[in-house]
Amino acid sequence: MGRVGTALDNAVIESWHSTLEFELRQLEHFTTRARTRRRLAIWIEEYNHDRRHSSLGMRSPITYELALSAELASPQAVLGPEAAA
Repeated sequence: MGRVGTALDNAVIESWHSTLEFELRQLEHFTTRARTRRRLAIWIEEYNHDRRHSSLGMRSPITYELALSAELASPQAVLGPEAAA
C-alpha cells in the first residue's frame, strides 16, 4: 500500500487507469504529446458520455450523474415520500 491519500490506494482510479491502459495505450502508438492529448480527450469524452457502465445500471456516467442530481433536487428526496401528499 502507498501513503494515505495517494491515488495508488484508490481502487476506482486504479480500475479506470487499467481500462485506459488496455483500451488506448496498448492499442495505439502516439508520435507526439499533442496527438496523445487530443486522443486522450476524445477517449475520456466517449468514456463519460457514450460508454455504458454495468455498475451504473448500464448508463453512462454523465447520464447517471444527471439522473442522480434530478432525483436529489426533488422535494421527495429531501422530505421523503409523504411530501407528495
